[in-house]
Amino acid sequence: MNKGRVLVVDDEDAIRELIVFNLKQQGFEAIEAADGLEAIRKVEEERPDLVILDLMLPKMDGLEVCQKIRHSRELAKIPIIMLTARGEEVDRVLGLEIGADDYVTKPFSPRELMARVKAILRRLAQSQVEEDSNDKLSIGVLKIIPSRYRATFEGIELELTPKEFELLYMLALRPGKVFTRNELLEKVWGYEYMGDTRTVDVHIRRLRKKMEEINPDLDYIETIRGVGYRFRELKK
Repeated sequence: MNKGRVLVVDDEDAIRELIVFNLKQQGFEAIEAADGLEAIRKVEEERPDLVILDLMLPKMDGLEVCQKIRHSRELAKIPIIMLTARGEEVDRVLGLEIGADDYVTKPFSPRELMARVKAILRRLAQSQVEEDSNDKLSIGVLKIIPSRYRATFEGIELELTPKEFELLYMLALRPGKVFTRNELLEKVWGYEYMGDTRTVDVHIRRLRKKMEEINPDLDYIETIRGVGYRFRELKK
């Protein structure tokens, strides 16, 4: 059974072949691209369910590819896992800022990469099972439709990546509850990051920025210093 279509973008043939082999072993359909321009073309033509994107690419680097995908209304919700070298911490953070949902550092474990692919696609599939438009969560000016991965703020649709949406929904479900960064990693990403909580901070920062662009005076997400985050309890 085809579990989903994944685009693998890497200019190193051996790495690309390794990832493609493991994807097929797990029941996924794999598409390949060896440079950034080809990656954009394949995303537009094939509309994959997920993209595994190397950072260092010829013709157009992975950061620019990620940015172009996120700026396209038709493609923006496609999840992206970025591949980076261990010494590229600044670029990893920049990749998350631009819109990558996750990252894996090279050299990587194929098993770990497959686990992350499955976790992301499993959550997307679960969200599509129930298409009841009455499935809504309303808190103040924030409206969320979980089954459609849609959220509006003051009536304006928030352009969120899958992980941004899941993070917002997780916080909004329990106003006033403080979530540690590790809790959010486990609940939203579906696995442990071995203490690397920067991903949560970057996604929270992106969420806040998108909401502030609509109304800078409404801060729904609170930082609990030294602990984590919570969704503000609104006065009734």
